[in-house]
Amino acid sequence: MKLLRRDAVPPAVPGSRRPLGELLVERGAASAATVQAALRRQRRDPRHLGDHLLDLGVAEAEILAAIGEQMGRTAVDLDQETIEEEALLAVDAAFARARGVVPLRLDEKGRLHAATPTPDDTGLAAALSAHAERPVVLELAGPAAVQRALDRHYTVTERVQEAVRRAVDADRLSRGPAEVLPLRADAPVVQIVDLLLTQGLRDRASDIHLEPQADHLRIRFRVDGALHDFQSLPRSLAAPISSRLKILANMDIVDRHRSQDGQIAVELDGRAIDIRVATVETIWGEKVVLRLLDRSRSLVPLAELGLGHLEQERLRRIIGSPYGLLIVSGPTGAGKTTTLYSALNELDRTTRNITTIEDPVEYQFAGINQIQINRLAGMTFANGLRAILRQDPDVILVGEVRDVETAEIAIQSALTGHLVLCSLHAADSIGALHRFLDMGIEPFLVASAVVGVVAQRLVRRVCARCSTTYEPRREEVAFYQSVRGSAPPVETRTGSGCPRCARTGFYDRTGVFECLQLDDRLRELVVHRATHAELREAAVAGGMRTLQEAGCDVIDAGGTTIAEVMRTVYII
Repeated sequence: MKLLRRDAVPPAVPGSRRPLGELLVERGAASAATVQAALRRQRRDPRHLGDHLLDLGVAEAEILAAIGEQMGRTAVDLDQETIEEEALLAVDAAFARARGVVPLRLDEKGRLHAATPTPDDTGLAAALSAHAERPVVLELAGPAAVQRALDRHYTVTERVQEAVRRAVDADRLSRGPAEVLPLRADAPVVQIVDLLLTQGLRDRASDIHLEPQADHLRIRFRVDGALHDFQSLPRSLAAPISSRLKILANMDIVDRHRSQDGQIAVELDGRAIDIRVATVETIWGEKVVLRLLDRSRSLVPLAELGLGHLEQERLRRIIGSPYGLLIVSGPTGAGKTTTLYSALNELDRTTRNITTIEDPVEYQFAGINQIQINRLAGMTFANGLRAILRQDPDVILVGEVRDVETAEIAIQSALTGHLVLCSLHAADSIGALHRFLDMGIEPFLVASAVVGVVAQRLVRRVCARCSTTYEPRREEVAFYQSVRGSAPPVETRTGSGCPRCARTGFYDRTGVFECLQLDDRLRELVVHRATHAELREAAVAGGMRTLQEAGCDVIDAGGTTIAEVMRTVYII
């Protein structure tokens, strides 16, 4: 009997559906190696093969077209489809989300047409027909497109407005202070907070800002690094919403003058979410910022962060060092923690004692000891780092170096035979070295301890659905020429705006990096307190590619706009 290789695609049986991988290779949408890699991943992770192919970079439209060919169906493009209001009203949002189905329209026969990734599912057809009380016709759509359509058309805005009306009426009837409203389990304010968190997660928001103004409460979501107005609520709800959030985060609801920090663990749409809560008093009341951290998100492999080939090789050499300090620098929200996690994931956890100290622990690793900062219990970065050093560590991750004490202990740890990884707020890789010097660390200690610095930013990707060419402005051309020494590519891309990207022209983000590996020349310059310009010149001479060059690489590949790179990585 002839045996098949484990990673081979089995031949199609006459009369059966052709394998998805075979169709994609035949259409030129994926290579045989990519299909084999997806099949190997599927043996470890039982998701649909199409999900793994999507993760490996195969276009969603190509996967869907191949699935449609398997089924003998034409796929629906939900990002371009006009969905009828009458069809949406026929299906409850909870049912649509639970069963992964998007109502599209009612035809002349009264049948409900709906899109789903599983149009051959007779059980789904029967359940939807019973729910909508009419015959149904199921059409094919991709799972990611179905989720986007559900988030776009079944928003919580109307439910928030209804809860707002009830909250205002309750406040008027009670004639008492608004702050008492969140203390009742059935208060409308409780529902408002839950709905805002849910919609923020569905809109891919990393942060939610609740900002009291003179006459209203402004709600904004940060999506792909940019803030967007979501809703405006009555000014009277600012205090009760703030109190509700502070109760959930175990914060002092009475003290509205002192800035406070807290944390909430919730489950939204079946996903475990950690929410960091920060308050500050403004002239109009207490402003609250929520950072949403999805604990169920998958870890990004080092190769998929957006690192160039040279930067990836350098970073692998750095984290392969037996000891020393690796600094990952950038502003807040630049993806530093994700890079540190990806680097940790490259290390052998079997033979090494790896310990992290974080605030908060954003991703949970198997085989790694993770410590959560707890200031009330006296567990700060500095104290925690001292405790870790008594635990016989090999590799230490410090979530953030914020003060001189933590910096000194991290340097000493790196000099005494430990590999230390840390994040730091600095504009670029040379700026990170100067931050340590400015903290008062002796230059010879910095030069001896630091083995490498990674500086990074996140730039928004041009939406693949509405990508088009455009003519760059004069200042954009000047910026590109200052970096490359030549004119921008003729096919410079931008997004025109579509339902998939909420008319922004951008969808998702990618990292741009500069990776500095210290050599003898750079160490000598650090010891002699060389200027930023001198260090940068020596680093570039040693082969370092700057953030601006990395940004221009993304522009050349059609991944983003010149304006976006200027906004994100331009350094004076």
